Amino acid sequence: MDAKDRRQPHTTSHPGPGSVRDRALEHRVARVDYDAELRLHDEVLRRTYHIRAGDRVLDIGCGTGRTTRDAARSAGEGRALGVDISASMIERARELAWAERVHNVAFEQGDAQVHRLPEDGFDLAISRFGTMFFDDPAAAFANIAVALRPAGRLVMMVWREHEHNEWSVAIEQALSPEGSPVPAPEAREPFSLADQDIVEAILRAAGFGEATFTDVHQPVYYGPDVAAALEWVGGFSSTRETLMRLGAAAAEQALERLREALAAHAGERGVWFDSRAWIIEARRP
Repeated sequence: MDAKDRRQPHTTSHPGPGSVRDRALEHRVARVDYDAELRLHDEVLRRTYHIRAGDRVLDIGCGTGRTTRDAARSAGEGRALGVDISASMIERARELAWAERVHNVAFEQGDAQVHRLPEDGFDLAISRFGTMFFDDPAAAFANIAVALRPAGRLVMMVWREHEHNEWSVAIEQALSPEGSPVPAPEAREPFSLADQDIVEAILRAAGFGEATFTDVHQPVYYGPDVAAALEWVGGFSSTRETLMRLGAAAAEQALERLREALAAHAGERGVWFDSRAWIIEARRP
C-alpha cells in the first residue's frame, strides 16, 4: 500500500440512529452502561480482530472486561489478559468472568505505560477506547510493542476529532453556552489520538510498522429514554466537573439544556447520537 492509499482511510458506516430504530425488537438495548453505549462499535471491532484459536490477547484499558471476555472466547485454547488502571473495574471484571464461566481470562490492575508485561507474550493487543488518556503515549505504546511477538498486531479503536462526534458537540454546547470560556484541555483528552500524523509518529517511535486507519461511523446509545440518558451523561467525569464549576443556578440551566439536547435525539428505540471513530491497526516488525 503506497502513501496515498494509506492516507485514504477505509470506511465502515452505519446510516445513523434512524436505522437503529428499524432493527428487530430483540436488538433493543435498555440497560445503560459503557458496553451498551458502544454495542454497535463492538460489532465492528470484533470483526477486525481476526482472533484465531490459540491466540494470546492483551486488552489495554479493559474496564470491566467485556472486550477481554469476548476475546478469550474467540481464542478458545488461547488466553486473554485485561489490564486497566482502575482497581474497582478490575475487581468487577473478575467477578463477571467468574459468573460467565470464562476460564481462559485474567485481569491485572496497572498502567500500560509502565506495567510489566511478558516480552513477546502476546499475538494481539486490542483496545476499545482505552488508549487515549496516557500521560506518555510513546512510553505506553513502546511497552505494548515489547509485549507483542514479532509480527504481532495492535488493533485499537479511538475517537475521531471532537467536531466529528455529535455526542461530544451536543454535550459541550449544552454545558458551555455562547459566550462561555472554552472548555479545559482535559475535556478534549478523548480525542488525543484523532490525528493520523500524530498517531503514526507515536507508533513508529514505539517500534510499530505502518499504521492503517479505518473510519467507523456508528451511533452511540445513551439510554431507553431521556431520564436514563440524562443520568448516564450526567455521570461522565467531564460533565460532573463542568457542573461543579458552575453556580447552582447556572448548573440547573446547563442541565436543562442538556435534557433538551437528549430529548432531541430520543425515539422509540432510545436516545442515540452520531459518532465517528478510527480503528487503527499496526504490526510489530
